[in-house]
Amino acid sequence: MNKIITLLIPALFIFIQIGLAQTKSKKFSNEGEFTSNCEGPAVDEEGNVYAVNFARDGTIAQINKRGNASFFVTLPKGSTGNGIRFVDKNTFYVADFTGHNVLKVNMITKDISVFANEPKMNQPNDLAITASGHIFCSDPNWKEGTGQIWHITPEGKVSLAEGNMGTTNGIDVSPDEKKLYVNESVQRKIWVFDLASDGTLSNKKLLHQFEDGGMDGMRCDVQGNLYIARHGKGEVAVLSPEGKVIQTIQTIGKKVSNICFGGKNGKTCYITLQDRGCLESFNAKIAGREWAMMKAFAANNKK
Repeated sequence: MNKIITLLIPALFIFIQIGLAQTKSKKFSNEGEFTSNCEGPAVDEEGNVYAVNFARDGTIAQINKRGNASFFVTLPKGSTGNGIRFVDKNTFYVADFTGHNVLKVNMITKDISVFANEPKMNQPNDLAITASGHIFCSDPNWKEGTGQIWHITPEGKVSLAEGNMGTTNGIDVSPDEKKLYVNESVQRKIWVFDLASDGTLSNKKLLHQFEDGGMDGMRCDVQGNLYIARHGKGEVAVLSPEGKVIQTIQTIGKKVSNICFGGKNGKTCYITLQDRGCLESFNAKIAGREWAMMKAFAANNKK
């Protein structure tokens, strides 16, 4: 009997994990509060979510745990936000697609500065970041159907990491920081690169290609699974590190633009919906990499 119980416990644990994961998203913030450029999002240590283009383009909102949104900051004239990423507990970066910048926002003072500028950028779209502060910026040219990836050092030096790509969009770093993932929205391809500690990319390989629908922002969980916003498809696809679709979450809106992890255990996914002008949420099986990074930022801040 004891042997049977011992064998059943792991199976029961797996069953419970699967049961806790949702297959459909639910409403989080009020519909229509954001513009059709609703994007971001990112979560701070307290569990507040930040998303861009609240009420009008060029703004960033803070959404509390109950889904109530309010103005947080307004970006400088000529700037419009897209992806957001935290670099420490009190600082986040914003991809400024109209100003060709990566902006730096101090959450305490609410000061906004240009961290990196590159006139050759088409339109900075989404950001990925390592624990040491290396930034990777996807940069699509929608008109030409092309794109590139920029590398920005912790000091703000910009260099082209990879050119000659399709419409680069969603981007993230693996939990061990040895891989960089980037997707191409129009081509429906997800690529994986080997990532060196100095930010150099090599050994480009195709991880997965979808037959239909678009792609937008994406994030890794702590086990390396990729959660991909399927813009126009009305779903979030979860890929294993080997590139196999292991789960699909149906969303209320169709134009899913981006995703982040937060919540008490890092297993709440918040997604931005451009057609509904709001955020939705769902529960994941595994905590997000960026949530784990925020916990590490907070711990370092207390030392």
